[in-house]
Amino acid sequence: MTAANAKIAAAPISWGVCEVPGWGHQMSPSRVLEEMSELGFSATEFGPEGFLPMEPALKASILKEHNMTAVGGFVPVILHRADHDPLPGVETELAGYKAAGAKVLVLAANSGIDGYDAKLPVLNDAEWEILFNNLNRIKAFAASMGVQSVLHPHVGTMVETQDHIMRVLHGSTIPFCLDTGHMLIGGTDPVAFAEKHADRVAHSHLKDVDLTWAKKVQAGEISYYDGVTKGLYRPLGQGDVDIRSIVRSLIIAGYAGWFVLEQDNVVTSEPKKGAGPMADALASVTFLRGVLSELTAEGH
Repeated sequence: MTAANAKIAAAPISWGVCEVPGWGHQMSPSRVLEEMSELGFSATEFGPEGFLPMEPALKASILKEHNMTAVGGFVPVILHRADHDPLPGVETELAGYKAAGAKVLVLAANSGIDGYDAKLPVLNDAEWEILFNNLNRIKAFAASMGVQSVLHPHVGTMVETQDHIMRVLHGSTIPFCLDTGHMLIGGTDPVAFAEKHADRVAHSHLKDVDLTWAKKVQAGEISYYDGVTKGLYRPLGQGDVDIRSIVRSLIIAGYAGWFVLEQDNVVTSEPKKGAGPMADALASVTFLRGVLSELTAEGH
């Protein structure tokens, strides 16, 4: 893929739509999809369970009403327990993919605890092997349905830190969703990861980060949720992550996945038209289009 035909998508979490109970005001699908479309997006991730209908045909029809196609979605799955088989849940999730034309299953290694601020268990070697095996099983099953699986390292999940990511990198064959914010907060340099491991990146979530708040979250001074409410994530180009270098590394390496603009957000009330999350999303997509234009001019 060249910069000129790069695939850009939106995500409902940029509008504050989240799977975590109590995560602020939840905007309606019609409002969110309408604003995505107004900003020039033609594709989106599904968002959490309950945002769009589970019934596949209905889900697809709602997206089509707003001239949107589906990329896929973020799916937290318990992967490390011997007494839990994640495949049936994944199979149910993928039933909605075919109708909507979605092709990317974004997995997170769910801890089994609600939210992202609880103290997590430390996996032993046997549990890591179970996790690796489940990732490989899910990857093969999804591929049989024409869907690409990726693992999303995420704050408050069983794959969060640099050590966790390196374990998965060497213990499993699954490619990654490079999330510029969650990797950074977990202790992985996303710029270096994009440069060294572009061949293992098949999907990306681009968000910029205010390092002042990120360090407070890392140190446990404030919760992840509180960090998000205080501005932990910024529009692209307005924070401390070198998004330009990450996009360059991926494009030059021949990256063929999506650039999903995903600025985790908490909305406290229904915004006025044109205000709220839409303004930040406009800033982010404008920045990304500028970077891609630069790369196109350079012949990439």
